[in-house]
Amino acid sequence: MTNQVVLKYEKLEKIGEGTYGKVYKARNRETHEIVALKRVRLENDDEGIPSSAFREICLLKELKHKNIVRLFDVLLSESRLTIVFEYCDQDLKKYFDSCNGDIDQNTVKLFMFQLLRGLQFCHSHNVLHRDLKPQNLLINDNGELKLADFGLARAYGIPVRQYSAEVVTLWYRPPDVLLGAKLYTTSIDMWSAGCIFAEMSNAGRPLFPGYDVDDQLQRIFKLLGTPTESTWPSVVELPDYEKKSMHNLQLPWQQKQTPCNNFFPILNVITVH
Repeated sequence: MTNQVVLKYEKLEKIGEGTYGKVYKARNRETHEIVALKRVRLENDDEGIPSSAFREICLLKELKHKNIVRLFDVLLSESRLTIVFEYCDQDLKKYFDSCNGDIDQNTVKLFMFQLLRGLQFCHSHNVLHRDLKPQNLLINDNGELKLADFGLARAYGIPVRQYSAEVVTLWYRPPDVLLGAKLYTTSIDMWSAGCIFAEMSNAGRPLFPGYDVDDQLQRIFKLLGTPTESTWPSVVELPDYEKKSMHNLQLPWQQKQTPCNNFFPILNVITVH
């Protein structure tokens, strides 16, 4: 770590690692508060700070909400960027694993309420998260759920902008984006939130665990029904519709969706109201 970071924070343990760098649990030497240090490697001096890290910093400076992870500090050296966040004990994926499939329905309701409240705050400030998944939902020791990892997030609004279709982890990516849509709004996050709700309601098992785009579309359409122009106006106008047509996907033509109760028998009034 750089001298500046070492002077301010005591590193306790490594809690994560990815292509961006490493994440450590640490303690603020002055306040003794436990924090998370995200160390981002700066491998190319010409490019400077990675766009994803710069975007995350800018957005989190503006998005201050109890269900969005807090940004505390940003420290920059010649070779490394260190972003200081509030510390949370685990993410939703680790919570699923710790429950061994036994997730209380009141907990499902509480987590979904917090997820949607944080998401509503983002959307009300014209921000799309674009990568909602259990690994990006953090939970602290008070049971508070917080949206995290805004590296793919984008501001949106008028005029309508085209965005990349290469966003959102595959299992949580909506069908219009799978079919190449580059014009989308808050619906991209709402689909992901729905998939996460289904996963929580199904003992932590993903709803659509596809292994590629074609398989992902097949899984979605087998559960929700194959779309038609009457059920999904303008679906045929999506960029990849012809390339990934219903014929090429080898799907049985089905216009009726499968009742949700067949897949989520534990859903009841407590969960959905």
